[in-house]
Amino acid sequence: MGIRDELIDELLAGQDPATVMRQDGLLGDLKQALLNRLMAAEFDHHLVEEKAAGAGPNHRNGTTRKRVLTDDGHVEVTIPRDRQARFDPVLIGKYQRRLPGFDDKVISLYARGLSTREIQGHLREIYGAEVSPDLISTVTDAVTAEAAEWQSRPLDPLYPLVFFDAIRVKVRDEGTVRNKAVYLALGVSTDGRKDVLGLWVEQTEGAKFSLRIVNEQRNRGVNDILIAVVDGLKGVPEAINAAFLQTQVQTCIVHLLRTSLAFVSWADRREVVAALKPIYTAATAEAALVALDAFEAGPWGRKYPAIAPAWRRQWEQVIPFFAYPPEVRRIIYTTNAIESLNSKLRSAVRSRGHFPSDEAAIKLLYLVLRQVSQGWKMPQREWTSATTQFAILFGDRFQIA
Repeated sequence: MGIRDELIDELLAGQDPATVMRQDGLLGDLKQALLNRLMAAEFDHHLVEEKAAGAGPNHRNGTTRKRVLTDDGHVEVTIPRDRQARFDPVLIGKYQRRLPGFDDKVISLYARGLSTREIQGHLREIYGAEVSPDLISTVTDAVTAEAAEWQSRPLDPLYPLVFFDAIRVKVRDEGTVRNKAVYLALGVSTDGRKDVLGLWVEQTEGAKFSLRIVNEQRNRGVNDILIAVVDGLKGVPEAINAAFLQTQVQTCIVHLLRTSLAFVSWADRREVVAALKPIYTAATAEAALVALDAFEAGPWGRKYPAIAPAWRRQWEQVIPFFAYPPEVRRIIYTTNAIESLNSKLRSAVRSRGHFPSDEAAIKLLYLVLRQVSQGWKMPQREWTSATTQFAILFGDRFQIA
């Protein structure tokens, strides 16, 4: 049932339209009145329940005023008291100084890359709410336990596809700022849905750290990965094959193109991409190698002689791509999911400069991932046709739950 027009007219009578939606205007007054009415109703219900349960005599004992933060500023709330001090309100708990919407708003701003000081200024400017940097840190630190639980959650036994990638972050470590890699694994489940399997901050160099990552996935329940797509990460292909003997490791074609274009001037990039296309669209590995030879001998290969050797160094991990039918190739090649994800992660990281600890970096990246993954509702567009190909190529290893 909607609110009557007559009541709205009565509420708006004499109000300044410029302030009616502000926290210090009609909207704020209504929120305060509603919270006070709800607290009073909750207290009345408490007294009725106590009487019905035979808990002994209890009476009203005045009220106290409490200033709480909501998602759009401060509100003064009147909290009823009882003689026996047994009233434990649910809407606004005894020690609660913030309504849930406030925490959600702070976490959302933090996940968008705003620093603690920037969030403080934003809340002051937009909502007139004065909050300390310590309070903002307390709110965002509350997700640390959630992130740890997420990082250790059980995983599916089978992932047909897992994309491995890394981004670089600056972290203060023993008094100096170091560049560290944060490794990311994005899995695609048997029903085509995306799921970030975890985040790992680089602790040691090379294959040992990579092996720790894939072994952790095994310990969390992963028994098999059909195809692992990697972005030239050092030691990752060897670690994957050590933990998952049957997994086919595939170099990301987009990564190879990105590496190639690092050698190319902006003016030539479009033409170079067009010249490289016959390589990764070839029907077979043999035809692709012929196309690579032709590129190397051609004008762009001679002008940029570092490109062809970069492809040849990765060729063993490129070859498997050509054995797959077009349906599977499109999913391997079209790494838009992880590319889009990385762009959001990098955007949040760039605004920070450096992090005080590994935990601070993981906290921010986890919040960004949590926000982005809320939009992952549907399987990848090509997945339906790809599942038939997976069943043919991998036989009993590909089992749809």
